[in-house]
Amino acid sequence: MKTTLITNGHIIDPANGIDRVGDIYVTDGKIAKIDLEGSARHVESDETIIDATGLVVTPGLIDLHVHFREPGQSAKETIATGAKAAAAGGFTSVVCMPNTSPSVDSPSVVAWIVEKAKAEACVNVFPTGAITKGIAGEELAPIGSMRKAGIVALTDDGHCIQNPEVMRRALEYARMFNLTVMDHCQDYALVGKGVMHEGYWSTVLGLPGWPAIGEEIIVSRNAQLVELTGTPIHCQHLSSGGSVRILREARSRGVALSGEICPHHIALTDESIRTFNTNFKMNPPLRTQRDIDLLIEGVADGTITVLASDHAPHCNYEKEVEFDQAPFGILGLETELGLFLDILVHKKKAISLARLVEMFTTEPARLLGLDRGTLSIGAPADITLLDPDLEWTVDKEQSFSRSRNTPFHGWELKGRAVRTIVAGETVWSL
Repeated sequence: MKTTLITNGHIIDPANGIDRVGDIYVTDGKIAKIDLEGSARHVESDETIIDATGLVVTPGLIDLHVHFREPGQSAKETIATGAKAAAAGGFTSVVCMPNTSPSVDSPSVVAWIVEKAKAEACVNVFPTGAITKGIAGEELAPIGSMRKAGIVALTDDGHCIQNPEVMRRALEYARMFNLTVMDHCQDYALVGKGVMHEGYWSTVLGLPGWPAIGEEIIVSRNAQLVELTGTPIHCQHLSSGGSVRILREARSRGVALSGEICPHHIALTDESIRTFNTNFKMNPPLRTQRDIDLLIEGVADGTITVLASDHAPHCNYEKEVEFDQAPFGILGLETELGLFLDILVHKKKAISLARLVEMFTTEPARLLGLDRGTLSIGAPADITLLDPDLEWTVDKEQSFSRSRNTPFHGWELKGRAVRTIVAGETVWSL
């Protein structure tokens, strides 16, 4: 029997309403006991002790939007390297998107990912399945058999189903298997060949514009489809203030529509692109300060319930081209916690530290039905230790990812994870 004691940490466990200093006992990879009384204890000779004095101890953080690129694109990232990056960011569980090569649109590919993750990943990797075959938006993938193989949600992320009838049928099938559908909200006709936010800076730079309404139209459509079918839809990586307004109105009527934001959409504006640096090119694009203010307001009032990275690694040579030819996407796993702590908790004071933890634990776990995000007795001992006041500088060369495409190199942030524990074992520490 292996026992670990995490002592004197400030425990924040939203699932159980805990927000105070205490001790956590871990036995054989499970949470065995939480002592909030500070009573005297007898230390066993073979017990591992982790002193968490001055640190915050939380359930293992969950990122429900990452791209690990396997199968087929291992030059960008692998399940093993992506998992290491996740651990270094404080994440014990990640949810992988299906736009790989081949795409995750069959039970055999799902099974391959599950086995690969079991053998090589240091964190929990939960696969999603494509809604449609080849993520082409036309013919439904075999949803039931993929669910049996291990998917936790459905999404065509990277693409958006344009035909509302196909989306309706997908939602009806998803409901049969108790699956949430996550949607990349993008109307192709409105977005066209846009590569950055349509506005002042796209005009100045002479780059094709991507109007915010291209996202908002699909968010609105999704609200109506949820009402029709009763199947929850989660809107991924929201970037527009208008999307927040639509989401807020739908949720006020009890519609099971939810949304997430990524750190880059509140840390950067479209003005950043004036240097034509392709590390600022992402989908959806960076928007205006007004959009940022409305996104943060949506977090503060509970309209937006989940924080995620949209970790999207690319090879250097792919980004070293003209701006409009470069792929969309940036790294995120190792910087997102620091960015969200720095912006939402310290600078804007939009939410409390406890709410930030909730948005990384119970909210994503509840949304996808994951047995994670809690320090309940008997639960897997997935635990994150973080220092919300630690000041540090982002160095892309220290990243565990195979790629280096981040716009945050050299940024000074306040707050980061210092130890990541999965099933009772430390998989990364600062």
